[in-house]
Amino acid sequence: MADLSRDEREEKLSHKLSEIELKEKEKRTQLQADTIGVPYINLEKFPISQEALKIIVPEQAEALQTVCFLYTGDEMRLGSLNPNNPQVVNLSKELAQKYHARIKIYLLSEASFDTAYAIYKKIPQIIQMEGINISAEDIDKFDKKLNTIEDLNKLIQTVDLTETINIVIAAALKFNASDIHIEVEENMVKLRLRVDGVLHDVASLKQEAWPKINSRIKLLAGLKLNIGNKPQDGRFTIHLSQDKVEVRVSSIPSAYGESIVMRLLKASSVGLEFEKLGFKGKSFNVLSDEMKKPNGMIITTGPTGSGKTTTLYAILNKLNDPDTKIITLEDPIEYKLPGIVQSQIDNADANDEDVKAGEIKKRATYTFGRGLRAILRQDPDIVMVGEIRDLETAETAINAALTGHLMLSTLHTNSSAATIPRLLAMGVQPFLLAPALNAIIGQRLVRKLCPHCKIEDTKIDNATMTIILNALNEISPKSGYKPDLNNLKFYTAKGCDKCQGIGFKGRTGIYEVLLMSPAIEKIILSGKASEYELEKIAVADGMLTMFQDALLKGLEGVTSIAEIFIEVKD
Repeated sequence: MADLSRDEREEKLSHKLSEIELKEKEKRTQLQADTIGVPYINLEKFPISQEALKIIVPEQAEALQTVCFLYTGDEMRLGSLNPNNPQVVNLSKELAQKYHARIKIYLLSEASFDTAYAIYKKIPQIIQMEGINISAEDIDKFDKKLNTIEDLNKLIQTVDLTETINIVIAAALKFNASDIHIEVEENMVKLRLRVDGVLHDVASLKQEAWPKINSRIKLLAGLKLNIGNKPQDGRFTIHLSQDKVEVRVSSIPSAYGESIVMRLLKASSVGLEFEKLGFKGKSFNVLSDEMKKPNGMIITTGPTGSGKTTTLYAILNKLNDPDTKIITLEDPIEYKLPGIVQSQIDNADANDEDVKAGEIKKRATYTFGRGLRAILRQDPDIVMVGEIRDLETAETAINAALTGHLMLSTLHTNSSAATIPRLLAMGVQPFLLAPALNAIIGQRLVRKLCPHCKIEDTKIDNATMTIILNALNEISPKSGYKPDLNNLKFYTAKGCDKCQGIGFKGRTGIYEVLLMSPAIEKIILSGKASEYELEKIAVADGMLTMFQDALLKGLEGVTSIAEIFIEVKD
């Protein structure tokens, strides 16, 4: 010691004190193990193999503070900071069932756990391993067994619970569902799929299955396993043979557990062509012309789930070329668009206890309004803003539209004509709004009749037919449509194997496109724009209302009168 410098002596003394402290902690952990009646182990010098460690993925190991340190084929040993945690116990049961091995759980000290967990960083290949990801093979092996929605309930009762989520996702993809709902009730777990906008009960499980299902989804989506009393959001990706599916996961607390909804976003959906959206005749032609303008605003409007984002993405795909700089500002980014710069706003929750107050203030500054100002400094030609929510965003977007940018955005109103009074009510100046607007698209989605079981609808009552005749009779000659009111034929469907007995397969858009005109500009500049007056002028100029557009699609056999009156007719 005398030959060492002062710093070296202090370092050596500190190291010795640390060793003594670690030994004391290990002794206390061993005493704790004896007290709770579980075995104890120190992993400091234990030879942990890759095969053993990779049985539990890093995310799960960190969340449960549990690692697998030994696996011989017949025997498996887990080490945990809390061996009696119900989630750890459930995990051990799942692993025993999956690997057909005898499992024993040991108590670890924090130092032992840290030693084992540090090995993950040294073995990159462990990060992508079986057990957390869902592969194309996981989905494909159930494809042929799922011919109808009823098949899901039968199949789900016969498989291991670890494969339950794979089967549900396989069924959702098979039947083109947009969302998977998993809801815990008093005596069971209910599974539902939203197909073409309508929820269908598809299966039920015993409530005892819920902890495993819940843990599996949270691990996939990167949610916190130990949080069940707060909303959480996450996502994961499934790489299929010829497609990629982004799964957006939302979890909220409920009376008997957590309610989980998984939204499926297929990458192939962004390839939707503008020509296939469902715009007809004059609407298609005028909107095509407005999209080609170098500046101005195109706004889509409608309730949540009416296809506004899909319409904007289809327009962006149509306009996307190497000579054009396109930037989007979204919340969240639903689909990745090649060749387009996409930016996501921060939507920090000031009530989130897991985020420090200072961090909340910093993250929440990237709003639609402030993000849009930043985007305009990136020299874009076309800008898409996910939603106009406030005056700041509206004014920035309008000024951009007036200074050489084509602006695309959405707004929540019931019709295209209601958009202008809404913007004025926000505080937008009329003299700025009038020259900035190019077109406003009002839209809804209706289900398409199954072509295999479509039949003529002969049960339309007189009152309904009177409403239909009045609406069709009000179509302006300038629209280019003149239906034969003496020869109206509509359709319905009875259901068949091709549509799982539903009678509908797929959805299409119902639209109205309000174009700016001198008469509409005059009303805006007066500052007293009413929805009724604006719609009256637009219809006289040749605009089809959404109801009229839907009726024309009904006459073509695309959808049914019942569907039109549910989704479109106010």
